[in-house]
Amino acid sequence: MGHGHPPGHDHHHGHDHHDEGRPLPAAMDASIPDSELSPEQLSRRGILRRAGLLGAGLAGAGVLAGAGESFAAAGAGGAVTTGTAAASGASAKPGKKTLWLAGDHHIHTQYSSDAQYRVIDQVRNGVRYGLDWLVITDHGGATHARIGVEKTNPDIRAAREEIPDALVFQGLEWNIPAAEHATVFVHPGKNEVEVLKQFETDYDGGVRGATADTPQNEALAIAGLDFLAEQVQRRRVQDALMLANHPARRGVDSPHEIRNWRDAQPTIAVGMEGAPGHQAAGLPAPTGPGSARGYYGSGPSSNSFPGYPAESYRTWGGFDWMTATVGGLWDSLLAEGKAWWITANSDSHRNYADTSTRPTGGNFDADGRYGDPVYSGAPNLTWGDYWPGQYSRTHVGADSFSYAAVMRGLREGRVWVDHGGLISGLDARLRTGGNGKGAGKAVGAKEVTLGGTLHVKRGSRVELVMEIALANGPNWSQFEPTLARVDVIRGAVTGPVTDRDVFTTPDTRVVKSFDVNRSRGSVTLTYDLGTVTEPLYVRMRGTDGNRSQPGLNGADIDPHGPALDVVGDADPWRDLWFYTNPMWVLPA
Repeated sequence: MGHGHPPGHDHHHGHDHHDEGRPLPAAMDASIPDSELSPEQLSRRGILRRAGLLGAGLAGAGVLAGAGESFAAAGAGGAVTTGTAAASGASAKPGKKTLWLAGDHHIHTQYSSDAQYRVIDQVRNGVRYGLDWLVITDHGGATHARIGVEKTNPDIRAAREEIPDALVFQGLEWNIPAAEHATVFVHPGKNEVEVLKQFETDYDGGVRGATADTPQNEALAIAGLDFLAEQVQRRRVQDALMLANHPARRGVDSPHEIRNWRDAQPTIAVGMEGAPGHQAAGLPAPTGPGSARGYYGSGPSSNSFPGYPAESYRTWGGFDWMTATVGGLWDSLLAEGKAWWITANSDSHRNYADTSTRPTGGNFDADGRYGDPVYSGAPNLTWGDYWPGQYSRTHVGADSFSYAAVMRGLREGRVWVDHGGLISGLDARLRTGGNGKGAGKAVGAKEVTLGGTLHVKRGSRVELVMEIALANGPNWSQFEPTLARVDVIRGAVTGPVTDRDVFTTPDTRVVKSFDVNRSRGSVTLTYDLGTVTEPLYVRMRGTDGNRSQPGLNGADIDPHGPALDVVGDADPWRDLWFYTNPMWVLPA
């Protein structure tokens, strides 16, 4: 049947790793005593300690010592793909330890017409809230394409110099022709401004008047992805990535468009927001905006895909319907064997309870920016965003503290996401030769971590082992979350679909739930997949257990999934989840 094949290593990414010699941030360098750290660095070190990641150096991929072996195996296997398109980028370097770097790929500044903060404000606060990497993504449009890209770049370069403990990428929020928005960003370099400016001018749906749902506009979106791939191939930039933002918010990202993006350029278009930003928007009035969590409060329009149900226009436990529905759109891609990853981020524009505001005067269209924010005198309780890292985090497994390593980790799916500091660290692996009891890795056993594909002999026994570092301290809302339950979701790999607008798959379901009900220490959870004779994948999620309901596809598929968020009454801090990206098993 040809369900999938591991990707080759002949792609064009990652040739120039000049930034990979960067020293570890001070918070990660165990040789530097606490007394020599700044408050921000000390805060970050505390997060690492909670996750079990600080000791005699960082201990491998997550909370486990020795997980460098897992990382090497994952790199050798890569991610499953179907057809002729490669699914993931360069393999990890064998024997390298993994740094789990927290970040946010969707952040706005005063160079967006609906935002207000300086670049340095977002970077300083992101680091204060524990982030290692950030992407500045001001809105694409005529003004931004004309002068905004150039004007933002000196601020980004200054932030890189001022805060060396943060990796600060320049990107933009692309108005995808015929579809929603997306993060597009490139590896820093001498041509980053030129490439982003040309991309926005030639391929932004707003700039080109190409927002309508037409075949011509869909083709323009593919041409934009092809342009990015060409810039990498020509080495004008070292790397480029695209991640679809809030994909179900308006229903305009149809299933076939998502498949087309991914299949056209699978090393550029690598995933989507599993959870949107704007999480504070659901806080009830009068002490909150009283809006929809994620600003998912609309309904279908003339450009929306007509097959999507009404429930798709709301978040579920703060997560996008495409991700939250077991057996839904995300799973339909994974069941094809398509590497398509999820992230979570802030989409920070104007942040809940902040006491700054825009200054009076100025002309955004003429200046390409607002003036620096000024003190307002009172906290604004109607704004719906959080600072980067304050609520949402995307954790990327990297083999060095470098821009290239973060981009590789994103491309290869070594990613898990969380809300509200529900957990502080996670290591998940599939391995052969297990007994279902987590007895340890057998001699000669093979294993992979998130985003990886385990190639086994048909009939081999496989187990999933998860080690999770619990919250082990208060989050940024000053309470200590409790992890109530962890779910294992398993699906069959059934191969390419005939109908590219399919957004369900029948053979994916929750197969195991672990009751945890703890907030301190760490837990090891083991699930026995048994003897594997057909291709499959697994992914995991966890919850504080505060809100739950059967999934849209029924209780037999998902008995205790996230609940549909209520518009005007969805306190994000009372409904916390984490999700992982998948791992595949391919027997032969």
